Parts: sequence; structure tokens; C-alpha cells
Amino acid sequence: MAFLSLKKRGRILTLILIFVAIATYFFWPKEKAPIYQTQQITRGDLSKEVTATGKLDAVRKVDVGAQVSGQLQSLLVKEGDVVKKGDLLAIIDPKKAQNDVTESQETDNELKANLQQAQAELRLAQLTYQRQLKLIGTHAIAQDELDRTKTDVEVKKARIITYQAQIKKNQATLDTAKTNLQYTRITAPMDGVVTFIKTLEGQTVIAAQEAPTILTLADLDTMLVKAEVSEADVIYLKPDLSASFTVLGAPDKAFSGKLKDILPTPEKINDAIFYYARFEVPNEQHLLRLQMTAQVKILIENKKNVLLVPLSVLGDNAGINEYYVDVLVNGQPEKRTVKIGMRTDVYAEVLSGLKENDQVILGETSGEA
Repeated sequence: MAFLSLKKRGRILTLILIFVAIATYFFWPKEKAPIYQTQQITRGDLSKEVTATGKLDAVRKVDVGAQVSGQLQSLLVKEGDVVKKGDLLAIIDPKKAQNDVTESQETDNELKANLQQAQAELRLAQLTYQRQLKLIGTHAIAQDELDRTKTDVEVKKARIITYQAQIKKNQATLDTAKTNLQYTRITAPMDGVVTFIKTLEGQTVIAAQEAPTILTLADLDTMLVKAEVSEADVIYLKPDLSASFTVLGAPDKAFSGKLKDILPTPEKINDAIFYYARFEVPNEQHLLRLQMTAQVKILIENKKNVLLVPLSVLGDNAGINEYYVDVLVNGQPEKRTVKIGMRTDVYAEVLSGLKENDQVILGETSGEA
């Protein structure tokens, strides 16, 4: 009986040990090992861009004004009309200009008649003087009479010169009057679209000191984009860089061109300094309009099929364009020195230190061994 009791107690003890072992396995704190989050080094294209906001304007835009004063008698166009060079746009009351032409023309006729009379009188005076020269030798006339005749010839010559000068002066006045008469008919200086009308029929324009604007004419076949580039980005810009933009009405349609210039004078907007970078784009279908807002991208640099590393894995600085990067090799982290080239806001170009398919460590979490 004692032997059976010992045997039973041994079995119970064995069961207790097995239970303790199982409980220990499931409930005892286990050793933690790190789990690494990695990203594979791959090849791809890398583009560096400057983004900016811009406004659209016409490359060619002209304020058509009046060069003579008067009432705007007729306005023959309206906003949105397409006109050709030489088309009649407006007429200023021509009465005063026509009267000036008539007055100058009549003055010209009068002066020419006076000149003809003076020339006839001069011929008569010259004939008289020639006859008296022949008689002076026979003492038929006195010397003082001959002198008076000679003086009369000179006076009539001077009068002719005076009339000729007056005719030239009046001719200039007449030409000006004719020109002013032509200015009453305002024509289009170029092909374009009427984009703005400032002066309406019946209003009086005064061109005493400067030509008042009647309307604005713009060539919308080619648009000019003026992009506001921050002073931090403008140092990367130069002419002929590729530029593109989208507008709010067509965010999926890109319009492109080549950078034309960067204006040297900055614009201060809300205490920030911006420079205007300009480029032209064709607009044959007139989809683009004046003062549209453009979301502009200017391509600074572009590289194809290069090794890419996320900027987030770059560690401490190890030199000029060199950084420490942790790489997962056979399950263990390995620190390397990586040299980078071109970079964007997300990726950098790998020049050395990494190869394709390497696993760079983004971070780590603890896990069960």
C-alpha cells in the first residue's frame, strides 16, 4: 500500500511540474528582439522643381488712346471683339480738326496769291531799274531817282522771301491740321482682341498733356506667364529652363514653355520678397484668359535611372554630401557612409555607399524572439 501511495504521489508531482513548465512557457516574460522596418534601394527618375504661383497676361497688349481732344462721336467695337490691324475702332468729332484744315488751306492760298503779286511787282521794278541804268549815262534822270528804284527792287525781293517763309510755315500748320484730322479716326495698331473699354460714346477726351486711353487691345494668341518665385528659389533659375503650369479650370491639362527671363526688380508681398520669372505659351484656341491664376513648376534638374534613397534614412553628417545610413545585412544593422548627389524633398541620388536592392532601415519596433 505504501508503494502504491509513493507511485501515485510521483505521478501527481510529475503532473505539477508539467503544468508549471507550460505556465512558465506561456506566461513568463519573454526576451524581446527588434523588428526592423526597411525599404529597398531601387532605381528611378529624380526631378528637382521650383513651384510658384503666377498670373497670365498677353505678350502684346496696347492701350489705344486719342491724340486729339474732342467728343468721342462713335465707338465701333465692344469688349471681346476680334479686330485686325487697321480696322476702324472709334471716331472723335472731326469738326474742329476739319475747320483747322480749311483755315490753313485758305491761308496757304492767300499767301501764294500775295507771293505771285510780289513777284510781278519785282519784275516791274527790275525793268524800271534797267531802263534807268541806260538813261543815267545821258543825264536824263537824277542819281537819287536811280537809287530809289534800286532800293525798291531790293524791298520787293525781301517781300518775296517773307512770303515764301510764311508759306512754308503755314504748310507745316496745314500738315499738322491734316494729321490731327486723321487722328480723329482711331484704328487698330495690331491684330488682337478688345479686352477693356475705358471711354464711352459721348464722353470728351482731352489730349493736352498725354494721350487718354479709349480701349485696350491684346493679342491673345500667345500668353505671358509671370510666376512669383521666392528669393530662396530664384538663385536656381536661368533662361531656357523648362516650365509648365496648370490653371484652376483645367488642373489635369499642363501648358508648357521655356523660361524667358527673370526680372531684376523684386516685388514685396506681405513682407516677403518675390521675383518675376516669365515665359510664353501658345494660345491658338484662346483657352487661356487674362489674369488667370497659374500653378507653375520650373524644372531645375532631371536625372534618369539613378539609385534613390529616402531622405528620412539619412543619419548624421559624415562629410560634404555624405551621411551615415543603417543597412540591414543578414538580419543585423550595418552602418555605412553614403555619398549623395541631387536631392528633392523626399529622395536623394546615391553616388556611392549603397547598391541596388540594399535594405535601408527606416526604423525598428520590439517583437518576440
